[in-house]
Amino acid sequence: MRDHPATPLIGYPAVSDEEMIRRASAFREHMARRRTVRDFSDRSVPRQVVEQALLAAGSAPSGANHQPWFFVVVESPEAKARIRAAAEVEEREFYANKAPQEWLDALAPLGTDPDKAFLEVAPVLIAIFGQKRGGPRPSDAKKNYYVTESVGIATGLLIAALHEAGLATLTHTPAPMSFLNEICGRPADEKPFLLLVAGHPAEGATVPIAALDKKPLDALARWL
Repeated sequence: MRDHPATPLIGYPAVSDEEMIRRASAFREHMARRRTVRDFSDRSVPRQVVEQALLAAGSAPSGANHQPWFFVVVESPEAKARIRAAAEVEEREFYANKAPQEWLDALAPLGTDPDKAFLEVAPVLIAIFGQKRGGPRPSDAKKNYYVTESVGIATGLLIAALHEAGLATLTHTPAPMSFLNEICGRPADEKPFLLLVAGHPAEGATVPIAALDKKPLDALARWL
């Protein structure tokens, strides 16, 4: 194996099997309470909460440690209004012409439609981009590897971190999303991955019953 600079591993103190089970169960129960929310309060979110959640996302593993992600936090009413207007153009086309009936039937129990008012009401939108080139330092311009996989893992950590802080989220993926490059001032070679909506749930917010139906362990995993 080729020599490379290394540092001792820290952060993994010895833990008993019982404690590992307790921690894993507690985390599962906590994340099981996470819900995708479409009714948000306009109550503001401290910037430090978002900053810490983004730093947690930035700790995700990535291809060659190039960290091929960029996050644009959108809080201004003007930018949110532009994003909503552009997203609803794509959403109306999707529901009217693009989506096959099978897809529309799958969405029906969730009650989704082209109206995306939450894009203006929620205090925070996070536009997530994947970078074709970059690297661990701002001045890098290397080819990035496993961009989609890496950005997906980072997004999962971001959602978990925001949930841990007590915030609700919604993953929004209008297609195409190229309007985000213009509104967020990102270069054309960055690909919008996802628009994450975050904030406090509105008073009286509800969740579709269909969204509570999660696969049991034997339907999502097996041991070999």
